[in-house]
Amino acid sequence: MLSFWAASRASTHRALGLFAGARSLPRLISLAGSLSGPGLDRRGRSVFMCTMATGGEKRNRLGLEKSPYLLQHANNPVDWHSWGDEAFNKAKTEDKPIFLSVGYSTCHWCHVMEHESFNNPEVASILNDNYICIKVDREERPDVDEVYMAFVQATCGRGGWPMSVWLTPELKPFVGGTYFPPEDRLSHPGFITLLLRISEEWRTNRQSMVDCGEGMLSKMQKGLRLRSLDAAEMPSASTVSQKCFLQLSDLYDEEHGGFGEAPKFPSPTNLAFLMGFWASERNSVDGVRALEMALHTLRMMAHGGMRDHVGQGFHRYSTDGLWHVPHFEKMLYDQAQLAVAYAHAFQITRDEFYANVAQDVLLYMGRELLNEEGGFYSAEDADSLPSPDAKEKKEGAFYVWTEAKIRELLGEPLAESTEGATLADVFIYHYWVKENGNVNSAQDPYGELAGQNVLHEAYSIELTADRFGLSRESLQKNLDSARKTLFEARKSRPRPHLDTKLLASWNGLAMSAYARAGAILGEERFLEQATGIAHFLQTHLYNSSMTDLLHSTYLGSQGTIEQLDDPVPGMLSDYAFVIRGLLDLYEARQDTASLDWAACLQQRQNELFWDSKGLAYFTTPASRPGPLFRMKEDQDGAEPMGNSVSASNLLRLAIVAGRPEWEEQAVQLLQAFGELLIKVPMAVPEMVYCLLTYHSPVKQVVIRGEPSEEDTRAMIRCVHSIFLPYKVLILADGNKCGFLDQQLPFLNRLDKKGGKATAYVCENFTCSSPVSSVEELKKQLLQ
Repeated sequence: MLSFWAASRASTHRALGLFAGARSLPRLISLAGSLSGPGLDRRGRSVFMCTMATGGEKRNRLGLEKSPYLLQHANNPVDWHSWGDEAFNKAKTEDKPIFLSVGYSTCHWCHVMEHESFNNPEVASILNDNYICIKVDREERPDVDEVYMAFVQATCGRGGWPMSVWLTPELKPFVGGTYFPPEDRLSHPGFITLLLRISEEWRTNRQSMVDCGEGMLSKMQKGLRLRSLDAAEMPSASTVSQKCFLQLSDLYDEEHGGFGEAPKFPSPTNLAFLMGFWASERNSVDGVRALEMALHTLRMMAHGGMRDHVGQGFHRYSTDGLWHVPHFEKMLYDQAQLAVAYAHAFQITRDEFYANVAQDVLLYMGRELLNEEGGFYSAEDADSLPSPDAKEKKEGAFYVWTEAKIRELLGEPLAESTEGATLADVFIYHYWVKENGNVNSAQDPYGELAGQNVLHEAYSIELTADRFGLSRESLQKNLDSARKTLFEARKSRPRPHLDTKLLASWNGLAMSAYARAGAILGEERFLEQATGIAHFLQTHLYNSSMTDLLHSTYLGSQGTIEQLDDPVPGMLSDYAFVIRGLLDLYEARQDTASLDWAACLQQRQNELFWDSKGLAYFTTPASRPGPLFRMKEDQDGAEPMGNSVSASNLLRLAIVAGRPEWEEQAVQLLQAFGELLIKVPMAVPEMVYCLLTYHSPVKQVVIRGEPSEEDTRAMIRCVHSIFLPYKVLILADGNKCGFLDQQLPFLNRLDKKGGKATAYVCENFTCSSPVSSVEELKKQLLQ
């Protein structure tokens, strides 16, 4: 399945005129053009591959790895190597090209290609005889993935996983694509044909391949350079945000919510921008519409099949435009960002519906993804065995239901129903369950969901209650009971594979989710969870002697946390997301230790990643630059890009850590992305949000009080109850030796009035009249 973010990134490149001339590349392999453009996979879905022109004894080395994805391939007949010098040197010694396969352990189409090709002895023999084969977990090595994905996108216009790339022994790519079926389809060559033809071209026409590869790499490097704008060229925040809003509005689905056509993704960075845009334009027609777009999308996603109505949490995306039939994998980064989005929607509306969804997401994370030491695992798979004795996994098997099974489990009559209905009747009606299944064959061309139902809340509580003569309260109680019954019954099914890799970046997002939502919902258990994540990160993913973050760690076979012999260093996103999480944790719990650590990590991030010439951050540290060259992201996708989050972090830290030079650095970062902000702001909505933050009157809300006293806590709760995206919260506890008082001397001049906790609402460190009641504070915050 091709990824939305990849397609969007390619659109961004085209809008900026990048990668010009990619379509006029010379011949590499003479296939009469059959290697570019869409083909059909075994499910009738499009397959894309591009070219820039035209068996031996098995010694699979992956059994010694820790990555769940690499271990999934440890028993393939392919002679897999992990990414490293052993493979590179072997390619040079044997004078063979490298076949690089990149994926991740919960990727459905990675499983398909493994089953069809990598477990196929014929395919394995061809690979082993002609190539040095390398398998990479994209989540473990994002530095490798991003370089070769950029190549695939540049040559094909889009990308996705599994990613298949052919490289020279010097690691330079010359052919790339995504998923390939094993056999030829119509005019499109299958994987076997492709392997044989590339091998032949390597022997007979190598120089042409190498030359074309180098030509494309040169174009890529030029296209990836950011043109920094000076202050005079930078557009206003109002102009950029208005354009971003209009671009998203053009893609908005008025009926079902979301952006663009199927497949539909949750796009939390879009939702965050729209709510932030409303906060700055709440009295305008566009501001109101932006909020409606965000809230409607959140509501439709929560009612649809992308939400797991039985077990909580959200699936990855919807394969249709109705949010009905999902791709069933569950990713930690989606859960974390969506929990924040729903919590913010509750802040704005005070509608308990949004609060309940946010809470459900966090409860799912804590139940299914939490390691006992406080960190969170990466993902749950889309595929699972439909029964304990089944031999083949199916997508969604753990989550779908037949009507007969629901009637069996929920057969008790409802005495209060005027229709004489059973609980099954009510549940089947409310969740759009059909006798022959509710999945359109267009969404299931391979027939895995035939006769099955994806639960989709088709009617409101009011309509279903009226239909069966029930009160709203009675219906809600009965639906809750039905979901619990199904949840218990589902426990007997084989669970999907759990990727037990723990990533610093995604745990940073989870820390933000628990901290922000916990503060907004007033749930101390969620705040404790956020603190637990910080402790886990500091224990297992931080080299305190070097003050460096590490990228990943793993659950070992004995249930303990283990690290690689040569740990993967922290990437930009690791630093950016962890720093954001620590800042959110400080504002939620007023723990200055997290603030101190955030400032230390920001300093280290600047040392490792900052490009003083390009005025932005590279994604990889200078000590481990990744293959070929260092990259800079240019897209807020499924996750926000590290540069966007860093710009926001710098602005917040400039205030709370007393580092005005970091505000200047944030401005330089915004200028570095100025061309994108002008031309395609919807490609970087998180960056637009940051631009609004910089140009808005950022409120510094200072509470002078004792942390443990109720009057102080009441004022802090007041701040968290209001949606204030352009603010920082500071607790002045009077400790003149503490981190904050040392960094912000003006705090020493703030007193408690009448012995009570006192709030100061400041802008540019100029404060309004102090107030000592929650009501007065609320008035000032809403001005």
